[in-house]
Amino acid sequence: MGTNKHNPDNRLDNVEKIQDAIENTEENIIAANETLSFSSGEEKQAIQDKNERRRKSIDGMKEEMQDEQEARESGYSNDNM
Repeated sequence: MGTNKHNPDNRLDNVEKIQDAIENTEENIIAANETLSFSSGEEKQAIQDKNERRRKSIDGMKEEMQDEQEARESGYSNDNM
């Protein structure tokens, strides 16, 4: 069997990746809302529930992005990457 190499923890672009994920999730909310007028009652509820979960996810990603930004500003070491 081949050897498994440990992938280094590269945090240099985490803030940007999280920001992209937030923007994609926000776009998904908008797209889902656009389908509401074409949906049945049961489908509407499912879309609204999913969008609520998306909003909660965005809140968590914003907190994570803040943590990453603070770590970046405090100068996390490249030795750990």
